[in-house]
Amino acid sequence: MISPTDKARLKGYRMPAEWAPHAATYIVWPHNVDTWPGKFEPIPQVFAQMAAAIAHFEPLRILLADHLRAEEIAALIVDAPTPSGAPARLERIEFVPINTNDSWIRDHGPIFVNRLTAPLEETAQIALDWNFNSWGEKYGPYDLDDRVPRRLGERYGFEVIEPGIVLEGGSIEVNGEGALLTTRSCLLNRNRNPQLAEEEIEEYLKAYLGVTQILWLGDGIAGDDTDGHVDDLARFVAPDTIVTVVERDPRDANYRVLQDNLARLRAMRDAGGEPFRIETLPMPPALYYEKTRLPASYANFYIVNGGVIMPSFDCVEDQVAASTLARLFPNRQVVAIPSTDLVWGLGAIHCLTQQHPQAP
Repeated sequence: MISPTDKARLKGYRMPAEWAPHAATYIVWPHNVDTWPGKFEPIPQVFAQMAAAIAHFEPLRILLADHLRAEEIAALIVDAPTPSGAPARLERIEFVPINTNDSWIRDHGPIFVNRLTAPLEETAQIALDWNFNSWGEKYGPYDLDDRVPRRLGERYGFEVIEPGIVLEGGSIEVNGEGALLTTRSCLLNRNRNPQLAEEEIEEYLKAYLGVTQILWLGDGIAGDDTDGHVDDLARFVAPDTIVTVVERDPRDANYRVLQDNLARLRAMRDAGGEPFRIETLPMPPALYYEKTRLPASYANFYIVNGGVIMPSFDCVEDQVAASTLARLFPNRQVVAIPSTDLVWGLGAIHCLTQQHPQAP
């Protein structure tokens, strides 16, 4: 049941779109070797390149497990290539000593809502600490991950509210003007909130995220262990525009799923009854780990201040995806991070980042 106190407290707040200005980005430095079985060795170097790219555009806060040394990680980041070719902006990077179980902070980190009109006596920004249960208790332990929002709130002094239900950040996508995009395969999965019906979940989203319209897609892509996170499928790139991945090969396992979601997107209307503008990204060629399909997707990009950080997979589709994103974000620099190794962990750039929007 939604807390009446929370509902009253959060009236007038809304989750900003990802392209709204950021105060910082959070990532968790990799330390769980089981996340990338047999492939962990190159992962810190990929993270270093991702960190250098993000710090080029905005402040970066890196959560570190106890056994990791900030000096060694800083050295890795200094050696990583940057979008400008200049040395990495270490002065923009803060190392935060918070223990975690894993690196997927998109799903267990805080989700911020900003006050739409902020009188001086009201808090301008509140963080939401949704329950995290390791994507339906698929992996464990996850107790440290579930504490991250509170730990960050204690460190940086922001107010934290717990809605009391399971929700991962990668399962939702907002346009900042009241629309939220998600999937039935994830949010309605009985391994998350079996006590809640669809209408009740929608009420939670509206009450805590300040949205007014819930837009439902169907299933996720093959190999996605999150039961179909939307950040591998479709993303808002403007209040009226959604970009979605499309598989061109009818023989591919993703072809029918993505065609179904494309049809759903084209049928959607905004709050004013107008259709959304729908753009498309290609899918990279199928990637496998020990005969298991991996969830490689160009939709898993991350928007930063002045830039877009996208995954690349060493294929010709990389350039098509980069050109499309450059067209959709004409005032932002598109930076590609090699992600073939990252996706062995069943996620990529967006899954590994969480934005802290600027307070109004």
